[in-house]
Amino acid sequence: LSNSDIKIKSDYNTYINKGLPIGPIASPGVNSVKAVLYPEDTDYLFFAARADGSENIFSCTDVEHMKTVQMLQR
Repeated sequence: LSNSDIKIKSDYNTYINKGLPIGPIASPGVNSVKAVLYPEDTDYLFFAARADGSENIFSCTDVEHMKTVQMLQR
């Protein structure tokens, strides 16, 4: 999401419209529902994603996460 994205005039843009959007904004798939019902046993609490969508980096601590975010923003 970029600064230009949040200026798009759309009924779904909650940055410029108060309240909830006019309709559904997401519909989870079966794998997403299963992941919530049966989560992995892990210590990861945070994730950060590369802006191009090529990678997600998971972290166990806030300090580790903030270092990852700073590295990705360079």
